[in-house]
Amino acid sequence: MTGPGTSATATTGEREVRRGTRSGLVGLVGAAVNGLLGFALTVLIVRGLGPAGSGAVFTAIGVVTVLGGLCCAGADTALVWALPRRTTGRDGDAARLLPVALLPALSFTVAVAAAGVVLAGPLAPVFFDPGTSGGADLFRLAFAGLPFVVALAVLLAAVRGVRPVTALVAVQYVLLPAARPALVLVALAAGAGVTGVFAGWLAPALVAGLVCVVLLVRPLGLAAGATLRPTGRDWRMLWGFALPRAASAAVDAGSMWLAVLLTAALADQVEAGVIGAVGRYALAGLLVMQGLRVAVAPQLSRLLGQGHAVEAAMVYRRVTSVVIALSWPGYLLLAIFAPGFLLLFGADFTAGASALVVLAGAMMVNSGTGIVQTMLLMSGSSGRHLFAAATGLVLNVGLAPVLIPPYGALGAALCWAAGITVENVVAAVAARRVVGEPLVTRGVLRVALVSASATAAVAGTVAAAAGRGVAGLALTLGVAALLAVAPLPHPRVRRRLRAALVGWTPR
Repeated sequence: MTGPGTSATATTGEREVRRGTRSGLVGLVGAAVNGLLGFALTVLIVRGLGPAGSGAVFTAIGVVTVLGGLCCAGADTALVWALPRRTTGRDGDAARLLPVALLPALSFTVAVAAAGVVLAGPLAPVFFDPGTSGGADLFRLAFAGLPFVVALAVLLAAVRGVRPVTALVAVQYVLLPAARPALVLVALAAGAGVTGVFAGWLAPALVAGLVCVVLLVRPLGLAAGATLRPTGRDWRMLWGFALPRAASAAVDAGSMWLAVLLTAALADQVEAGVIGAVGRYALAGLLVMQGLRVAVAPQLSRLLGQGHAVEAAMVYRRVTSVVIALSWPGYLLLAIFAPGFLLLFGADFTAGASALVVLAGAMMVNSGTGIVQTMLLMSGSSGRHLFAAATGLVLNVGLAPVLIPPYGALGAALCWAAGITVENVVAAVAARRVVGEPLVTRGVLRVALVSASATAAVAGTVAAAAGRGVAGLALTLGVAALLAVAPLPHPRVRRRLRAALVGWTPR
């Protein structure tokens, strides 16, 4: 017999699921736009500079990304966790957390940037092939831009914590990725070389940071006189969460770029360019999860902070089901038609087909565990998350000297895949223990089985007949589109589709 408490919990949980679903739609649209623009950026770089030149630019981007995640020291994720638990406005206590997060992160970053600018000359030969022109200049520019990248990351996290998800999507998923290919195209047209192309990638961070400041003024009550003077408790709370997160943030932010840097150091620049292109495809499917994670992370923090673990688990299961349904077909297509996908970057990149197959499988494990990393972090368990990330990192880096020198990009993919798999399994076990609610149910497993088997059947059949190249890929996409459209004339299908769209419409 169901009691009134159980009924109330179910109603609350359903309401939270609908709220998360509506926010998730906005995040998904943003992720799609970001993915398309990111792909356009990658095509511009690899087509405009070739394997060696693109490898140099990817290496510089990797330095900024990895060091940016490290220099944030977990302050960005700490804001996403803490701000939804605070009161906004002039009389609230949310604004006090902004200097607590920004000042230490920026101070550390400026010190790192200054040292990097000085040491750019000696560092360049470690990561760039002999004879590469402009390597030291690339590193100087990367370190000089590092404080702006870190400031942007912290400000974006603050926007994520106090503004609707649409504000964050507009800046992080539209403005920033749209400006980068535009400026890179200008640099390529002007014949600016690798340094000019990298400058085109870096410059939009400054503009996006200024937009974030404008977006924070009203909700934090900054113009109305909200206090920015933190208390000792503010420092202890935020950095007690942030410090364990600092190292794992660097791993999360720089996963692909770590593979690029290791390949550049242990193999050569051409192999680094190949793994950079392969990694772009592998990470593209995670944009679905990233978009949903951005949307529901503050909601999960609020629910878990209020002790509503049942409702938080319901939101997690819904989001994970959507991630699997949208990501697994894409990763199976990447694995089956790897040569066709890589040919879009140029014939020189098709050598990375085996590496793409390996990473596609690893990313299915990653997306199959859903937003488990976010669930763990928003519960306040940044230490457990650090353990999971460190375990994956040790495995990735430990295997690199063994696998990358003889196998190049494929070896880097094998190292990266091992780290991804272990990290996600450890994080999933930890999240289940912390939340105390089942995170995987028959419904989630059913979605995984249907999406994987249907995609494998269609793509495998077409690949056997038309090959794994661009023609087979195009034919598979056409067949999939026909199969998706064919049921629409049926009245019952249209009714269910309308009901689903109503539930996903933002209010």
